[in-house]
Amino acid sequence: MTTPASGRKRGRAAYDHRMRRLRDYGMKPRISGMDDGEDEPAPVQAAIDCGWGRLLFGQTFEDADTLVEEMRREEPERRDIAFYVRDPHIVIAAAPQELFLDPSDTYRLDLSTYRQSRRKPRGFFVRRLSSLDDAEQVNSIYLKRSMVPVPPEFFWSKRDSRAITYFVAEDEDTGEILGTVMGIDHWRAFGDPEHGSSLWCLAVDPQAMRPGIGEALVRRLAEHFKARGSQYLDLSVMHDNSQAIALYDKLGFVRVPYFAVKRKNPFNEALFAGPQPDSELNPYARIVVDEARRRGIQIEVIDAEGGFFRLSYGGRAIVCREALSELTSGVAVSICDDKSVTRRLVARAGVAVPAQTIAGDDASMARFLEENGPVVVKPSRGEQGRGVYVDLAELDQVKAAVEAAAQLSDNVLIEQYVKGDDLRIIVINDEVVAAAIRRRAHIIGDGQSTIGDLIARQSRRRASATGGESQIPMDEETERCVRRAGHEMSDILDAGAELEVRKTANLHTGGTIHDVTAELHPVLSEVAVTVAQTIEIPVVGVDLIVDAPDEPQYVFIEANERPGLANHEPQPTAERFIDLLFPTSVPTAARASLPEDQGPR
Repeated sequence: MTTPASGRKRGRAAYDHRMRRLRDYGMKPRISGMDDGEDEPAPVQAAIDCGWGRLLFGQTFEDADTLVEEMRREEPERRDIAFYVRDPHIVIAAAPQELFLDPSDTYRLDLSTYRQSRRKPRGFFVRRLSSLDDAEQVNSIYLKRSMVPVPPEFFWSKRDSRAITYFVAEDEDTGEILGTVMGIDHWRAFGDPEHGSSLWCLAVDPQAMRPGIGEALVRRLAEHFKARGSQYLDLSVMHDNSQAIALYDKLGFVRVPYFAVKRKNPFNEALFAGPQPDSELNPYARIVVDEARRRGIQIEVIDAEGGFFRLSYGGRAIVCREALSELTSGVAVSICDDKSVTRRLVARAGVAVPAQTIAGDDASMARFLEENGPVVVKPSRGEQGRGVYVDLAELDQVKAAVEAAAQLSDNVLIEQYVKGDDLRIIVINDEVVAAAIRRRAHIIGDGQSTIGDLIARQSRRRASATGGESQIPMDEETERCVRRAGHEMSDILDAGAELEVRKTANLHTGGTIHDVTAELHPVLSEVAVTVAQTIEIPVVGVDLIVDAPDEPQYVFIEANERPGLANHEPQPTAERFIDLLFPTSVPTAARASLPEDQGPR
């Protein structure tokens, strides 16, 4: 019987024999492609095409100069990674202006001692990538996570590969892809005598609500390679990614002394250039600044905490606060700031609005409640969902909400509550650029944890996915929503049961956002543009309540003069914003397709 050890010896002997034969015939080993089903692994030097770039296995290259020359073959818009680099200091010294040592740590899972978890995923399942639609959804997740996208055809062409494996996590209810992971079988890829494997591109949709997606994907890949006879599973993770490292520690990975080297390209700039003056900006300012930097626009941070910065290009300078710029007039900001004024103006323009009144005495509020049913109470001036109370049906509830909202604004509005989906449409320069449904914060029970603990965990996930911008407040409004559903914070929610814990879909209070740009009904697009033109504002987020994004029924809620562009990736919100500010920064070929009136008003 052939033992694993004897099999490895035979593999090493075959590898050495093939290398000697190549040299005997005066042939220099060339880059291998990916094994797509051959029984015998291809010769090395190993550079595996992964779609987003190539993975170069440093241990298969004879010397530093050979590896450097291969890294210089990196294609535009791709990211090559040289992994398992022996003597990385020597490799970098051979091309110090072109290469850098990746600030990531390598972790290894010993598959001979790995044990499966008894807990099964709840609400989703892990399977192989099996369609072009899967590939497109994976790319969407990559873009949301600022990763290099892969041509969907590449995923599809490698679906039967024995060297590269893709797994996806699919939501049982919606069929949406929630996360993905890619793995490489080193033996199938280049005849690795150690029979290793590695994990790459673990990514979970930042809007995913199901817990445990990343862990389930890692476990599935580990079990897949263990069944194939791999000895270990390696991965590379940024040294400061504490959340991911905690997961790998939990699963039994240990840190090992292997290094990666990368090219100094624009995609990797943040890894080798050190902290930038704008590194403390929030995600909503960061997305604009990153796009400006890509175009060679000068950036000056005025106040990082507030999100203020100045952009300069070709003798023109514009001060911004996130997506609010000097091109937006003070009058337009004032209109958006006062929700009652906004409502009156857009109503005159023919936009459908809900019934509304200013909070007054008990009798008038009771009369409005009787005539319009459940109501929304909110401050006339405010943002980020603060002081907003939704679906109030009792006068005592309305009075308490009015008192709380009055702490934020002199005038408090009482508005007819309209059921439906919360839709945010981004309009830039009178054109719809993005649209997304915002869903209310909710939790999913596991049959073991209290509602309070589930809320805390979901809040941590939202904070991690948004750079701290989205969290579920543990306040009276959250407790009211829980009690209204017949629960207490100390109750244990049944496994799989879903519970809304906020009545507003604002992202700052734990809501999630889901892109619907491609399915937006033309009527809704026209309404959003009408609102922008009525207010005379170049950049605005228009909030509607709709039956569905592909249906024409709607009610206008409010307009936001400083919409969070980062919430709408992968739609090109930042690109269109910079187009507006600096039309001449657009490449000439693209500039020809812009409207003639593109630019400052």
